Amino acid sequence: MSSSAFDLTDRVAVVTGGYGVLGGALAGGLAAAGARVAVLGRRRDAAEAKAEEIRAAGGQAMALVADALDEGQLREARGELLRAWGRVDALVNAAGGNVARARNDARPVFEVPMDAFDEALRLNLHGSVVPSLVFGEAMAGQGAGSIVNISSMAAIRAISGVGGYSVAKAGIDAFTRWLAVDLARRYGDRVRVNAIAPGFFISEQNRAVLLTEDGGYTERARAIIAHTPMGRFGRAEELVGAVQWLCSDAASFVTGVVIPIDGGFSAFGGV
Repeated sequence: MSSSAFDLTDRVAVVTGGYGVLGGALAGGLAAAGARVAVLGRRRDAAEAKAEEIRAAGGQAMALVADALDEGQLREARGELLRAWGRVDALVNAAGGNVARARNDARPVFEVPMDAFDEALRLNLHGSVVPSLVFGEAMAGQGAGSIVNISSMAAIRAISGVGGYSVAKAGIDAFTRWLAVDLARRYGDRVRVNAIAPGFFISEQNRAVLLTEDGGYTERARAIIAHTPMGRFGRAEELVGAVQWLCSDAASFVTGVVIPIDGGFSAFGGV
């Protein structure tokens, strides 16, 4: 296969949560591969700052302001994008994260409020379903496009303390496969849906859970490293290559898959 199959020059990509640690790395990585990147999130200042960072590095980027759970706002953002750049070729659903009130690290799961569980479910499942349907509709109309969801090790392994998040990410896996089949059968082989499943990466959301105040590992972090054959946490930029591939023509016969990027965590039995 020619290296040009990996080229994203002039493709239009939307990254929800595109100014977070992982989403920001993916937005920058897509721009580095030639894509025009729309950084989408609720905070205009953060989205604009990330877009400016991409432009300063020689890429093309714009900010889109919308809540990933608000269909109306997403439709307005889609309209703004189409007016500016005329199409949408890729969507990366990087918005999401854990909800502190939904954790049960130090209490029985029976004490987790149902509204907190629902919040984790909506943020991490609906927060990808709604953008997929809004921007996927544009891809279906074009007859081409790639959606990349973000799954998790919590979808396939029981990770303590994060029940709502785990259920949501398992839903992401099911939604990825279902939508991939539905769109390919209805709109042809150029409309694809896949996911990556990161292992453990340090972000702003989990920093306090994994790192002590002096920068050392917490007990939970040490347990994770002990079950990761590569013996370390992932780096955000290590997600980029897989997403660039999934958004490119090099992955033209790939749909409905969830790719672990986890340093071997999902393969290791612990002994």
